[in-house]
Amino acid sequence: MHHSLTILGSGYTAKFLLPLAEQQYAQVFATSRAPDRHLAGVRTDQRIKFDLAQPETWQLIPPNTDLLWCFPAVPIELVQQFAETALLQTSRLVVLGSTSAYGDRPSTEYPPPWVDETSTIDGTQLRVQGEELLRTSYGAIILRVAGIYGPQRNPIDWIRTGRVSRSRKFVNLIHVEDLATTCLAAIRQGEEGTIYNVSDGTPRTWDEICQTVERRWAVNASVSPEPQPIGKRIANQRMLALLKRDGVSLHHEDLYQALTHIQEASLNAAEPSR
Repeated sequence: MHHSLTILGSGYTAKFLLPLAEQQYAQVFATSRAPDRHLAGVRTDQRIKFDLAQPETWQLIPPNTDLLWCFPAVPIELVQQFAETALLQTSRLVVLGSTSAYGDRPSTEYPPPWVDETSTIDGTQLRVQGEELLRTSYGAIILRVAGIYGPQRNPIDWIRTGRVSRSRKFVNLIHVEDLATTCLAAIRQGEEGTIYNVSDGTPRTWDEICQTVERRWAVNASVSPEPQPIGKRIANQRMLALLKRDGVSLHHEDLYQALTHIQEASLNAAEPSR
């Protein structure tokens, strides 16, 4: 049993991570800029007020804790000040980034080439600058996370509401439960200063997803009125090796099976109790 884990910026992912972490840590803390309002589902003794823009809150982070950083690492000046002040008292650091770090990659190939952790990143993005500072100067492990889905974050709803539409653009996804598992694996088994792409390993086009959703759930999708970028195909072999070292694996590699479970759970929750 490890000593403690602190989740900096506890949002959607933290809801699924926290109960898993409690099986492995003696103490798990969740932070928010307004913990009483945003962390109502977390025990009072686990809540910590933390705001990167308020240095007086930095000292509330427990010493010798592992840290999971769940918000964009900006502005870089505060990121560096925080690192110099607080990170010296902590243990392992895992930072959640995004596969958007690789930018919209123009290519004449279709489907587009695979993107792995050695691929060029867009260093003009401010959050990428912050992540690279933490990685190269403070040994942070960076998880470049694909689109997160799960309960209450359902791609079928995205299609129904027109948030996404049919196009040839490739999209990469990861179920929030698999992301939570990967976060803990990275803390335990990840190499300092290393990047891991986090995806289910099966890039799909919105055309394919929308057609399948229409066929299975009778949800019609709109067609994108403007040309879309071709997207990326994210390789996840390094992540799979990390999970294997930790003795775990992905549970939601099949997107449509996962969507079936999400839909069933949503319907059951909506039914009135007898």
